[in-house]
This record gives sequence, C-alpha cells and structure tokens, in this order.
Amino acid sequence: MIELTRCHNVSVDLILASASQARTRLLAGAGINHHCDAAHIDETAIKKTWSGTAKGLAEKLAREKAQVVSTRHPGALVIGSDQVLAFGDEIFDKPESVQRARQNLEQLRGHEHKLISAVSVVCDGQELWTHTDSAVLIMRSFSDAFLEDYLNRVGGDVIHSVGAYHLEGRGAQLFETVTGDFFTVLGLPLIPLLSFLRTQKFLKS
Repeated sequence: MIELTRCHNVSVDLILASASQARTRLLAGAGINHHCDAAHIDETAIKKTWSGTAKGLAEKLAREKAQVVSTRHPGALVIGSDQVLAFGDEIFDKPESVQRARQNLEQLRGHEHKLISAVSVVCDGQELWTHTDSAVLIMRSFSDAFLEDYLNRVGGDVIHSVGAYHLEGRGAQLFETVTGDFFTVLGLPLIPLLSFLRTQKFLKS
C-alpha cells in the first residue's frame, strides 16, 4: 500500500466519485463527511471491449472513476466504487427499461448469481488502495404474479440497480439465500474502506 503524501492530512477533502444515493447514504450513515462528484465515464464502451473477468471489470471501473474525478480535486482523497453482477459467464448491465428488468429477473429467478463490488481510493491520480469483495445470492423461484406485483410496486426504481432490486428494500423478497457482506451487496465494501481511512489517520482509531 502506498503511503499518503500531501493527502495524509485529516483536513483533506473526501470525494465520492459517484452520484449513487446508496453509496453516499452508506458513507453519511457511518459518519463520513464527504462530497459527491460523479465521474461520468463511458462505462458502456469499457464493457464492450472488456475481455477479462467480472472482478477485473469492477476494479477497472472503480479505479477509472476515482482517477477521473481526482484530476478535478487536487490533494483530495477520491473514492471510486463499482459493482458488477455476474450470472455464470454473463455480466449484467443496469436494465434500460422496466421490460428489460422483467427479463433479467426472469433469467435470474431460481438461480445463483454473484455481486462483485470494488473500491479504489486515489489522490492526485495515484491509486493508494483498492479492495474487492463478492457476495453470492440465490433468487427464489417466485411466481409470475409475484414478479408483476413487485415491478408494479417498485416502479421506475427498478432500473437504478444492476440486478433490478435493492436488498435493503422490497427486493429482499426476491431471495432464498444471501451469502456475503451486506455492504458489498449494496455496492460499497464499507468496513475495509473505513479500516483504510483509519490507518491513514483520516478517521480516529
């Protein structure tokens, strides 16, 4: 792990390179003061040319988000994070419509899939620390009637998650078992990130 230089200062700004409400709520809930600045990288282009693993893709996206935002905030600690859903060899994107969300959920129904969440901390373009974790989720074999009711109740929010669900909400009803860290499922490996921030004196130990 690279030691912080000019960033090794408790007064330094902490930036979340994301517009994700879920991630900013996690940081705020843990008492972490931060600002948000979305990276707006071309994730679609990166995914189209990606030939590596789902884990590698999550790490690349997290790192690129942090590095892009880092150029706009000299001296700040920038947190980039991304999540990839792997269903066998297939990588899912966020559904672009409710109809696509329905198709994805029909495909995942009764099967196991994996959520891979990566986080990268960058200062002045240099990656200081990174961590990746995964969780395994098995969707139950819910009925078509349940699926339609779920989509009707969740509405447009269904397109804001890669899996078309939020485990902290009504999406919990979709599952038979969940194995792994809750924060990883939500898209940010929070406990390892807090540990890193403590080792670097950003948080009190």
